[in-house]
Amino acid sequence: MTDSHEHHHHHAHAAGHSHPPPDRMTTSFVVGIALNVVFVVIGIIAGLAAHSTALLADAAHNFGDVLGLGAAWGATVLARAIPTERRTYGLRRTTIFAALANGGLVLFAIGGVVWEAVQRLGAPTAVDGGLVAIVAAIGVVLNSLAALMFARGRKGDINIRGAFLHLVADAAVSAGVVVAGLVVWRTGWAWVDPVASLLVSLVILRGTWRLVREAMDLLLDAVPPHIDPVAVEAYLASLPHVTDVHDLHIWSMSTTEVAMTAHLVAPWEKCSPRMLADVAAEMERTFKIGHVTIQLEPVDGDDCGQAVDGSV
Repeated sequence: MTDSHEHHHHHAHAAGHSHPPPDRMTTSFVVGIALNVVFVVIGIIAGLAAHSTALLADAAHNFGDVLGLGAAWGATVLARAIPTERRTYGLRRTTIFAALANGGLVLFAIGGVVWEAVQRLGAPTAVDGGLVAIVAAIGVVLNSLAALMFARGRKGDINIRGAFLHLVADAAVSAGVVVAGLVVWRTGWAWVDPVASLLVSLVILRGTWRLVREAMDLLLDAVPPHIDPVAVEAYLASLPHVTDVHDLHIWSMSTTEVAMTAHLVAPWEKCSPRMLADVAAEMERTFKIGHVTIQLEPVDGDDCGQAVDGSV
């Protein structure tokens, strides 16, 4: 790049992100973890008493929740860490790693449930269906209460959504175990329990796979799913005096913050700093992109040929 007077940069950070206040999220995580610990203890004791591997699997699934919620909570705290000279973005990306780990834990727990269910299909054992249904119903209530605490924050943050999905998944698993327990209690059909576990696992697998795939996209700096890059480029190209747009990059800095850089080819004498500030404000308002960096390049200049070729 050449001297600073030949390149105009503008960087803006607009406030107003949609994620909920940290204090409320902290309360949600603490309550969510506490409720799950309670159910893990109840599930293990009742599972052993009722000779129910389904209840033990459900308890193991909830223990995965405790670990997952702990990781997600830690990530939201780390995301607020002040940037340093080396880590200029702070520790925001830990929220993405937590979302990925949370999804991985759910997949791991589902694997355990499926394995246990397949084993039981081959050799069904006598189960106290009534006790299974009662304890699993407690699990539905506890996980539903915990999930409600994350419901408001899930749209703006994949990490919070990961915790929310985790809890909903557990409520669904417990509901499946309730139904299975009632059927076994009324009919004595031991094979119903593992079949119900397999069906619930398939439902959870679908939602979790979507979460893991989205977290992987964030790690690979893909354009966030809620932003249309074609629309962003069309908006920039439609600006007064802009003749070309290139090196447009849109990526996630964390699970809630989005950044964008772009080179605009335009006659400098007709562009003002006010225009660049307006563009940044419009990016936040229309596209929810809060960190915007724009570089102006002269219409007839060839000194940015490297950038056009993809070398930034």
